[in-house]
Amino acid sequence: MHTNSDLNPGAIAEAETLADGQGRLDSSSSLHRLAQAVSLHLKGEKEAALRALEGAEDKGPGTATAEIHAARGHIQFELGRFDEAAASYARLLEFRPSDPEVRFNLGLSLQNLGRYGDALEHFRTALSLGGKRLETQLAAGACLLHLNKHEEALQAFETALALAPDSEAACFGKAVSLQMAWEFDESAALYKRILDRNPNAEDSLVNLISLGMQRKDHEMVRTYAEQLLAIRPDAQAALEGLATVAFAREDYASATKYTQRLVEIAPQSYDNWFNLGVAQQKLGQLEPAVRAYLRASEIRPEAIYAHINLGVVYQEMNQLEQAKAAFDHAVQAAPERDDLRYQLAWIAERQESFQEAEELYAKLIEKNPELENAWFRLGYLRLRRGDFTGSMQAFESCLKKRPEWPDAEINLAMAYWQAGQYDRAEGVLEKLLAREPQSIEAMKGLAATALKGNHQEKALAWHRRLIDAGEATPEVLYNSGLLAQQLNEPADAAQFYRFALEVKPGFPEALLNLGHALEALGKKDEARACWTKALELNPELARGYFQRN
Repeated sequence: MHTNSDLNPGAIAEAETLADGQGRLDSSSSLHRLAQAVSLHLKGEKEAALRALEGAEDKGPGTATAEIHAARGHIQFELGRFDEAAASYARLLEFRPSDPEVRFNLGLSLQNLGRYGDALEHFRTALSLGGKRLETQLAAGACLLHLNKHEEALQAFETALALAPDSEAACFGKAVSLQMAWEFDESAALYKRILDRNPNAEDSLVNLISLGMQRKDHEMVRTYAEQLLAIRPDAQAALEGLATVAFAREDYASATKYTQRLVEIAPQSYDNWFNLGVAQQKLGQLEPAVRAYLRASEIRPEAIYAHINLGVVYQEMNQLEQAKAAFDHAVQAAPERDDLRYQLAWIAERQESFQEAEELYAKLIEKNPELENAWFRLGYLRLRRGDFTGSMQAFESCLKKRPEWPDAEINLAMAYWQAGQYDRAEGVLEKLLAREPQSIEAMKGLAATALKGNHQEKALAWHRRLIDAGEATPEVLYNSGLLAQQLNEPADAAQFYRFALEVKPGFPEALLNLGHALEALGKKDEARACWTKALELNPELARGYFQRN
């Protein structure tokens, strides 16, 4: 179980981000929250800026309330939360129904959600209200392309070109529209025009290639193949040549196009359906790939690779029952394939059927003890359920087969650690660290082992190494301060706490303990200032103050 080792909770406290409202500004006005959000946004703290706007209630059609919705939408869009951005701009539209900019932004949010019809409606309204004509025309054209309305898209891009004749985006959109309309010559001319100005316009290169060429030289193959298809659209030789070249160049968009045409021409061909599934899978078009592989497996049920690829795609879609059924079919066709049984075990693990998965891995190993990945998964599952002896055996087997395997070493050390065999855990981690001096996980494990053995000096030394290795997180720095404080090194402790506060200024526990370190150094005024600020950030720290002896 490869996780970060926890420090001794009795001696070292994990730093927590304040989740309550005690660290917020007292004012709840929309304008105050807006100002706070702007300040955070200027620092690049977008998530914090968005949180600053939480709780700003609608008080009516005031400017500040509208600005809150505009700010939310802007930040949500930047963060890629397009559904939330669309909701914010929709609320803003209630305040500013005639603002073309709001319509445009709402359209962009919907466009990013794939809601092209809804987005198009807002872009058209924005245009009617006198919004940014070029950008809106381009966005509208893109939506029309997604809606397969290539004639209307062509009009949109031609309008954009009238506004900006040198616009590459408008020229490209017109070319795509023409290509969708099978106007290959005009489309090719436009792609070439783009390439004349921008030789690195990859989309134009790809689409220009897809329009034409035939021969084993890729350019010529495509040229002649397209010419042949223009004369005889059902020419299988040309389509097969284009598909072969596309796969060779990893141009899976073209491969999908050509194999799709091939299955239309020869719908009973296993190879055509299988190749279509491969191309779609490579593009991430998982549902169409499933359909292609299913059709291939219907044509040739005994074909193992259609079932294997189908199982892989179902896994990517997280449809694990379907994936299991596909791999079961593959195992029936090829019972000697251990890799297929491994996939079944992995699916069981992902379904959280841990006992079933463990049994499957064990059977695999019994049949073939050389399966190191099966040993690793078995070790993980045993560690997970607390069988530390069994986990040790599995990870030790991993390391016999692959002596330098950091993940197995870390997990073996954790199994030793959980079983109370701290010296053995330390030995494994030290060996790993000797080979990989910058292994953060090894250092964390050694620090945890030292803490478990109450070796505070050694634990602090490992924390120092973590910091030197770049792991200067607020928590590591804070815990280093606590260790230094426990070792009666208040000056070092104060320095660690200050470093932690530089990384995470709003860290009340670090301020509190910095105060204690400063008090030990005789700097009582500075200590009181730290305690006061810590209490401002987290009043909970005041609990128990008056009950002290």
